[in-house]
Order: sequence, then C-alpha cells, then structure tokens
Amino acid sequence: MNLIHWDSIRDFDNLFRAGSVLPGVRERASNWLPAIDVRESNDAYRVDVELPAVAPEDVEVSCKDGLLTISGERRHERENGDERVHRSERLFGRFARSFRLPDDADQDSIEATAAQGVVTISVAKRENARARSIEVKTAN
Repeated sequence: MNLIHWDSIRDFDNLFRAGSVLPGVRERASNWLPAIDVRESNDAYRVDVELPAVAPEDVEVSCKDGLLTISGERRHERENGDERVHRSERLFGRFARSFRLPDDADQDSIEATAAQGVVTISVAKRENARARSIEVKTAN
C-alpha cells in the first residue's frame, strides 16, 4: 500500500483551478453578510443594504424592542441542462443583520424600499428628538 501525502491547500486549489466539482456537491451554501451603510440626518436614520441578486420577496425587515433586523436568502442559480459550472465564487444562503436603534428612532415609521440591488430602510426620528434651531432674542 502506498501512502500519499495530502496537501489540503494545494489540492483544493488544484481542484478549483481545474474547474472540478466535488462529488455530490451541486451548490455551495455559505454564511454571508451583505455590506451595509448606516447614515443619520437631522430627521431620520437610513440603512442601505447591498443585496445583488436577491429578490425583494426574499428579504424580511422587522423591528422588535428597538432591534432592527434584516434577514433573507440569496438563492443559488440552477444550472441549465446544457451548462456546467466551472467556477462559482458568489456566496449563497441565508443572512441576517441586526442593529439596536437609538432611543430617538420612531419604530412605527420604518419603511423599506428596493432598487438596483440595494434595500433602503428609513427610520424617522421622533418629532421631539429632532434637532431644531432656537432663536436668541434680545431682552428689553
């Protein structure tokens, strides 16, 4: 019997370089987190979630006890009968991101829209928490 030294890094690199697929593995599912930007203005908070190739119906936005959660799934594209996948580097599967909202956020005003692969979540600030300018008057 011959023993062969297995170099996992080299062998996996060669496997993917050759475009092979591991036996029995038809799709790759990984934990992934979409990129997110959080912004604040005088009137609201805005969260932009980068979700290319995710249908709006596959995204859920919820808020409970001040915790804003964005979750969903990017589904794996199925092969056509006349195609073979030689390399697949995009990540697929379920994701979830949660953020604690500030005390001045109005949880009842949350809105979400999707356009061009970005889901935008807007959370207005409560009226009494918004910054305002106060005029300084002269005393007579």
